[in-house]
Amino acid sequence: MLLVSEFDLIRRHFTRPTQHTDLGVGDDGALFRPRPGMQLVVSTDMLVEGTHFLPDTPAEELGWKTLAVNLSDLAAMGAEPRWAVLAVALPDADATWLRAFAEGFFACARTHDVDVIGGDTTRGPRNLCPTVFGEVPTGMAITRGGARAGDDLWITGQPGRAALGLAALQGRGKLAAEHRDACVDALQRPVPRVAAGLGLRGIARAMLDVSDGLLGDLGHLLRASRTGAALDATALPDGELVAACGSPETARQALLTGGDDYELLFAAPIEARKSIASLGTRLELPMHRIGTLTPTTSVVELVLSDGSRSPLSLRGFDHFA
Repeated sequence: MLLVSEFDLIRRHFTRPTQHTDLGVGDDGALFRPRPGMQLVVSTDMLVEGTHFLPDTPAEELGWKTLAVNLSDLAAMGAEPRWAVLAVALPDADATWLRAFAEGFFACARTHDVDVIGGDTTRGPRNLCPTVFGEVPTGMAITRGGARAGDDLWITGQPGRAALGLAALQGRGKLAAEHRDACVDALQRPVPRVAAGLGLRGIARAMLDVSDGLLGDLGHLLRASRTGAALDATALPDGELVAACGSPETARQALLTGGDDYELLFAAPIEARKSIASLGTRLELPMHRIGTLTPTTSVVELVLSDGSRSPLSLRGFDHFA
């Protein structure tokens, strides 16, 4: 195992050229400026070994995920990612692991034109904590609190795959061979829906990303918007999940309560349906209309094919529960 000092670690692995920053890594702070007419959006989301990722997660994939899950928060507000800082605690300064981790982190940064402009390192249990900065035109940020009763409820992509991937890696379930890689990739190398978030400016009334389970995160949107929801059981996108795991019950549970999806869950008026479908076609990203918002705050029901209704719990993942 090759060892490096703290400052060599930063210089070798985390100091790279920037594109839209006045002063980046190397001083006591970074200098950057938002463009005229823009508001800054700031988010931070740490990943702790054993809680957010498995200890044997490949370093390069973990590097990608560390930044991607933070960019997902910017996407959920319709913001364009611009800058990131990274604070890390590491059990040791293993140069081989660090090289792979940095390659994954900077690959995600390049994909989304993000300047990495600073951070910190220390020794300790592996903890990865980026802070990301994005820009959104003043007054155009999409928050959780703008939805109205009668709006459509939408989800992007294929939620539930990450939960199936985690179960497979932990030996809690088997997946069909042709679906296993996609499910594990969804867990270890999620795609932040930045382009979708930008495209939904002026269309979505409320939005957030799904990190702690669809139902749990839906609860945040409903509380902020003071609405409820009726989910259409026949519209939930669980067909691929059933094909992967072979169990409709397991597929439905992964879809509704599985975490780590980083898809966008959003509300939009009925008249936006064509615009949303067009955006999905342009991005080659499925847009699933899964229900309707209702007047009763935080009450969620599953509407079955025969018209009957079943109440659903809004409980999602909670670090302190």
